[in-house]
Amino acid sequence: MAKDNMDYYRKLRKKFETWIEGKGGSHKWSKYLIWAPDLFYLLLKLSTDDEVAPKEKAKLIVALTYFVTPIDLIPEGFLGPVGYVDDIALAAYVLNSILSNTSEEVVRKHWAGEEDVLDVIRQILTVANQMVGSGLWKKLKRLV
Repeated sequence: MAKDNMDYYRKLRKKFETWIEGKGGSHKWSKYLIWAPDLFYLLLKLSTDDEVAPKEKAKLIVALTYFVTPIDLIPEGFLGPVGYVDDIALAAYVLNSILSNTSEEVVRKHWAGEEDVLDVIRQILTVANQMVGSGLWKKLKRLV
C-alpha cells in the first residue's frame, strides 16, 4: 500500500474501530461496518488496475463516488458510521458484479482485510436487504 493510501486506510479503520468499541461491539451491523475501509480501498485499487475492464471500472467509480458523497440514501453525516451500511452494500454488489469479468486473483491482490474477500462479499449480500431495507436496496442496485 502506498503511504498516503495506508494513512487514509488506517484513519478510516481507526474511526470504525473506535465507534464499534464505543458501542461495546454490540451494534447489529458492527461485523459488516468494520469492512468499510477495506471495501473502499479495494474499490479504489481495482479502479486503477489495468487488468480490470473499462466497463467494470465505471461500476467501481460509481461505488467510490457513492462512498465519498456526504449525502446519500443513508447519510453518514447524520448517522455516523452506521450510515455506511448502504455504501457497504453497494460496494459488495459492484464487486460481486465485476467478478464475472475480472479474475478472483486480481480482486484478492488488492484486498487489505483479514477475511477472504469473496466470503465478505457473500456475507454482505446475504444481509444487504435487511441492512438498508428492500426499497433502498432496489434503488442502490439501479445506480450501477
